[in-house]
Formats: sequence, C-alpha cells, structure tokens
Amino acid sequence: MFLTGLIAFTLASAGCALAPTPAVLIATRVAQGLAGGLMVPQVFGIIRSSFEPAARAKAFGAYGAVLGLASVAGPLLGGLLVDADVFGLGWRTIFWVNIPVAVVGLVLGARFLPESRAPGGARLDLPGAALASAAALLLLLPLVQGREWGWPWWGFVLLALSVPAAALFIVRERRLVTRGGAPILDPALLRVRAFVSGLSASLLFFGAIGSFFLLLALYLQLGTGRSAFDTGVVILPYAVGSIITSGIGIQLAARAGRTLLVTGALVLAASQVALLVVVQDGADPSYWALALPLFLGGLGLGLTAPSLVDVVLVGVPAADAGAAGGVLTTVGQVGNAVGVAVLGLVFFDALGSSLATGATRLTGYSDALASILPWQVACYVAAAALMLLLPRAATGHGGSADADTGGPPSRATGSGTRR
Repeated sequence: MFLTGLIAFTLASAGCALAPTPAVLIATRVAQGLAGGLMVPQVFGIIRSSFEPAARAKAFGAYGAVLGLASVAGPLLGGLLVDADVFGLGWRTIFWVNIPVAVVGLVLGARFLPESRAPGGARLDLPGAALASAAALLLLLPLVQGREWGWPWWGFVLLALSVPAAALFIVRERRLVTRGGAPILDPALLRVRAFVSGLSASLLFFGAIGSFFLLLALYLQLGTGRSAFDTGVVILPYAVGSIITSGIGIQLAARAGRTLLVTGALVLAASQVALLVVVQDGADPSYWALALPLFLGGLGLGLTAPSLVDVVLVGVPAADAGAAGGVLTTVGQVGNAVGVAVLGLVFFDALGSSLATGATRLTGYSDALASILPWQVACYVAAAALMLLLPRAATGHGGSADADTGGPPSRATGSGTRR
C-alpha cells in the first residue's frame, strides 16, 4: 500500500507539473492528496510491525522529527527552486523535484521495507471514508472560499451541514463495530482521554503551524518585497532551531514526553510574541530581527513535533494504534487547512482594513501579520493545556495504556486489521 501510494503520488506530481490550467492543477493536487492518504497511515503500521516495543519510541520520534523538519524545509527548498527557475519551468519545478525523490523512495522501499499482514483480512470501509470526506469538505470549503464568494447564505448552510455529516459518520462507524467490521475510526477511541486530548492538541498545533508559514511568506514577499528565495532564507533559522531540539526531544521523550510537548508549545507561543514585537510597528525588519524569533519557534517545534504522535499513541490500546495514528495524521492535515482558512480570513480582513485607510503596502501587511499572531499564541497555549492530559512519557508502545489516560480499553481485535 505504501509503495502503491508512492507511485500514485509520483504520477500525480507529474500531472501537477504538466498542468495547462489552474483547474487541471487543482484536480491533480486532489490526486496527490488521495495518494498521500494511501501512504501516510502505512508508516505507523510499518513501524509497529518492524520494531520491537523498546525501539518503537525512537522510530516514532524519528518520524516526528522528519515531519517537523519538512514543514520548515519545504518553504526554503521551494523558494530556492522557484527563484532558480530551472530550465525556465518556474513554479513547476516544485512538482518535478518530487519525481527523482519518489524514484529513490520506491527503490529503497522495495528493497528494505518488510511486508506485514494481519491474520485475517478486512473489508474497506468505503462508506465511512465517503462520510468523513463529505464532513471535511462541508467544513473546509466554505471556510476557505467564503471570502472570495462574498459569504453567501448557502456557504453557511454548507458549514452547518458538516455537523450532521460528522454525526452520521460516527453512527455508521459504531454500527460497523457492532457487526464485527473494521471501521476507519473506532468510536470507542473517543472515550480515551489521551486520544481525544491528542486530537484536539494536534488540531490547534498544526493549525497554527500551517497557517503561520503561509501568512509569513505572504508578508515577506508581498509586504516587504523579498524574493521567494530570500523568504526561504529568512525561514531557515526556524529549520535550524528545529534540528537542534529534535534530537533532544527524541532522546528525552521516553522519560518526559508530556513535559517536552508542553514546553515546546509554550516556547512557540513565546516566539510569536517576540515576532509580534518586531512587526507591529510597520517597518521593514532586518534579517536578524526576524531570525531570532523564528529560531526560537524552531526550538519549540523540535521539542513538540517529533514526540506528539508518539506520546498520544501510548494512551491508545495496541489494537487501535494503527488506526489512531492514521486519524491523528489526518486531523493534523485538517487542522492545517482550518488554520489557513480561519487565520487567513483574519489576515486578509486586517489587510483590507489597513489599506482602506491609506496605509502603505508594507504597513498593511505588517498590520495583517500582527493581527494573527495573538491568535497563534492562543492556539499554542490551548494546545499546551490539552497536552497536560496526555501520558507522562513516550513508553509502552505496543499495548499498555498509561494509567492516567482516562479511557476504557477498546475491543480486542488483531492489531493489523485497521492498519
């Protein structure tokens, strides 16, 4: 499944690079998302089937570190590729670069990744997937497009319909469980305190991270006039900070996972406060004035991202760890989209209001970025509060839930059936 998803992602990336119109580009991006949905959940199953419990903490930690590093390396590498304009391809190079990377991944994956199979098969929960997708679409589409549409009444209807769609999804999954089927999400997990707290913290945490990089890039490029590459260089200290603390986080997660998560989230909140001080006066800040808060944010990210999934899964029964890992990853992506939609709305409303008063372009974008930073601080602080409900340490993978997880064990099924 992982290699199949990687092949599909490669083909979709080529489609993006060759897209003749924006509509085709959007369609091929959807294909990328579908392919990514095949790949990402398999990572948790592969790790669980390939490592003994004692080694899983480091494996999950390394996975989290890669995710954190990728979130800050992407803008830098993307900016470099766009600025370089290789062969005159412009933005298309950010999709073409996926091809050689994927080919290497396919060769290494076919050579080294072990296959894993559950004792019994399981039918795909296609109706559950359709309901979950419908609920996400009804929630995200009006949030993302509402401003461009002019906030029509039917946009709010779509938003409201996401609630019954989500309720139907839960009802359907509960019925599937009673029939002995394998749901996408076992509703019993929603009674496990560590899992619910982890989902909520992930939604806030990744919502703040995803929206921050996009809106910071808009501020740097459209507000201060920096190029795509210069923008990536400004973000580089964030990556450096993340690299420094990721290794520390992986080493300490087994003993103090929850403390690391809370500390990292609060450090990220402090970094946003420091950045607010830099940009709120409306001047064009120097490189080092921006670099210092961003470096601090990278330190916080490195403490949190590598261990978040790892610590949450400690509180989940072993039979549900694969499914729970997939749901956590999906919620992180949904949080990213919700953060972009909601904080993007705040950003552009502040930008429009500032420019309407006759402010300069730099002042307008400075006001817009300053308007979203307090919300980012609130997201990180709220995430830190939720992280206090997680297990104390990233230990015990493969089965026993921490004594303070606050939820019942789920039904005993084969751990591979929902991988």
